[in-house]
Amino acid sequence: MAGLDEKRPFIAVGIAVLTISDTRTPETDKSGDTLAARITEAGHRLVDRGIVPDDREKIAARVKAWTENQDIDVVITTGGTGFTGRDVTPEALEPLFEKRMDGFSAIFHRISYEKIGTATIQSRATAGVANATFIFVLPGSPGACRDAWDGILKGQLDYRSVPCNFVEIMPRLDEHLKRGATK
Repeated sequence: MAGLDEKRPFIAVGIAVLTISDTRTPETDKSGDTLAARITEAGHRLVDRGIVPDDREKIAARVKAWTENQDIDVVITTGGTGFTGRDVTPEALEPLFEKRMDGFSAIFHRISYEKIGTATIQSRATAGVANATFIFVLPGSPGACRDAWDGILKGQLDYRSVPCNFVEIMPRLDEHLKRGATK
């Protein structure tokens, strides 16, 4: 049965939040604020936060740099998942993925459908793993960020969540690299 095993300790993870927008500023970034508040309320460490324009190279460069930072276990982006010409976040980040997490998008859309109906198809939310770092690509609305955090990420980033969670597999995310390095 899914739930929390209170006998297990809580393990805080390091998380970075990136807002992708041509118009938002630190003062107007409600989606970034939503994620930052939920991350710290859950007991995790908000290691870094930033805003970059809707530019593939800038998005990819920031996230790649964060995946190389040993203090960051998870990157969450918000914005740029739609279909307009400026929406390029999936195109910027999916090439970084060593492994794609198709189930994230499926569950996100199921949760979103319950709130906004068929409008959920206008999001290309995605997730994957790069350089032993989880990357979650969310839409730019505060509601979508709440849905993703409350419905998926909060539980999966809690070591006490059973039957399984992301935290317990974090030490093994790069074992393929270690194994290859020893040959």
